[in-house]
Formats: sequence, structure tokens, C-alpha cells
Amino acid sequence: MEEEQKKENKLLWADIVPNKPSHDLILWIKIIGLGIFLFASGIVITNQFGWLDSVSAPEDSTEESTSVASCNVKGTILRGDVVTYISPDGYNDNGDVIVDQGSSEFVVRDIENAEKDDSIKAIIVEIDSYGGSGVAGEEIANALKAAKKPTVALIRDGAASAAYWAATGASRIFASNNSDVGSIGVTMSYLDVSKQNKKEGYTYNSLSSGKFKDTGDPDKTLTPEEVKLMMRDVNIMHQNFIKAVSENRKLDIEKVKTLADGSTMLGEAALQNGLIDQIGGQMEVNQYLKDKIGEDVEICW
Repeated sequence: MEEEQKKENKLLWADIVPNKPSHDLILWIKIIGLGIFLFASGIVITNQFGWLDSVSAPEDSTEESTSVASCNVKGTILRGDVVTYISPDGYNDNGDVIVDQGSSEFVVRDIENAEKDDSIKAIIVEIDSYGGSGVAGEEIANALKAAKKPTVALIRDGAASAAYWAATGASRIFASNNSDVGSIGVTMSYLDVSKQNKKEGYTYNSLSSGKFKDTGDPDKTLTPEEVKLMMRDVNIMHQNFIKAVSENRKLDIEKVKTLADGSTMLGEAALQNGLIDQIGGQMEVNQYLKDKIGEDVEICW
């Protein structure tokens, strides 16, 4: 009787509480759980690697190349004193130019690179300079003349002396009514401090291998022979400048000689005398180039 009661109680308990899982069932549960964990981990790892791939892709460079590719006009700048190159002292520790100079080295390189780039349809040189090295001005003018693509010189505040020489190489020159243009002339003037030195007790001792070796030294006065020698070079350079303006601007050389007194003139007078082609700024340049290349202008500076 007691045993039958125990069996009945056992059946009732079994109805309420499930039977204890077998060892095999527990093992299968663990395997399935591990499989789910690894599958989930695999998704995370795959997603992580996919994210890394997308990050390592040069999105910025793609955007930059797209931006560059969308440009169809190359712009380069000539500002400050015109020089053939900027000396190492002209840069700060970050490599930024800290002097008010524009070098033919940079401008010519920009022009030549633009010529090689099939996406570039035209070239602009923006000028804001009152001159400097005649050689530098000539180098830029020659690079512009050699270009096969349309070239524009945009004069802002001024393009005088060597800076104007540079501008003459462009196929079209724009300037404001208020821009200073021209100054077709050459100078080798300098400050003679010899009298001040003498007053302060300094004596200049010439120790040169030739009588003209220290010509132009500010601590001594020029001799008549030295003046003649320097004016010889000034006049030669002046004639070279006049000839370049005449050829580049397709002006009668006698007309250029009458303008080549070293003075500048404002934009309207420069237009009337053939030194520029059009009064205008960036907006007018863009319209001109749009007509030339047959599409909207996007400039890469």
C-alpha cells in the first residue's frame, strides 16, 4: 500500500516538473549555443572588416580628384616683387611663403602643368605686382606665349614693369579702370651712403680685382665710367622690354617707344593705347573664357 502511494506521488511530481535533461541533450544545447555565438560573432567580424575596408578607401582623395577633375581652368598668381625664385629665407618652418614675392619658377611650372592636363581648357594668371626681375617677367611671358590653350592675364591693383612684361604673354589682358598698368622702363638706382659713412668716420677701401668689380656698392660713389657702364645695361634691357611689348601685344614699336617712359597709366588709358584688351575683373574673365571653351568656368587655384 505504501509503495503504491509512492508511485502515485512520483507520477504527480513528474506532471509538474519536467524530467531532468539527459547528458546528450545538454551537450547538444551547448553545441547549438556555441554555433549561434560563432555565427553572431562572424557577422560582427564581417561587418567590422567591411567598415575597415570602407575607411581605408581614399574617400577624401576621391572627392579631391573629382573636384580637381571638375576644374576646367587653371589659375595661378603673381603677387608682390617679381623674382625668379623664392629663397629659403622666404619660408617659415611649415613651408609657407612669408615674403611678398611671386616667382616665375612657380608660375611657369603651373602653366606647363596645365598644358599637360587634358581636363584643363584655359589658364589664368592673376597679377598684383609693381615689378621686379626682368628675367622673371620674361620667363612668365614666354611660358604664356608657348601655351596652346587660351591664356588670360587678370590685372588687379597693378601690373607694372616686370609684372606687365609677364602679362604681355597672355592672349588676352583684363584690368580694372583703376588698375596701374605699364611702367615700361628699367632702373638700377640705389642709395649711396658714402657721405653718411664719411661723417660717421667710416672709410671705404676698394680691394677689387677689376676697376668695375665693386660698381654699385652703396658705400662708394659711382665714377663717370661706372655710370656709363650701368646705363649701357639699362638701355639694353629697356630696348628688350620695348621689343617684347611690341611683339607680344602686336603694337608698332615706335608707338611702344612713346609709351616706354617708365610711367604707369590707368586701365582706360591702357586700353586706348593697346596695353590691355578689356576692362573687367573676374566676372568678365569668366564670361570670356566660357565663350572660348564652350562651357561653364570652374577655376582651380
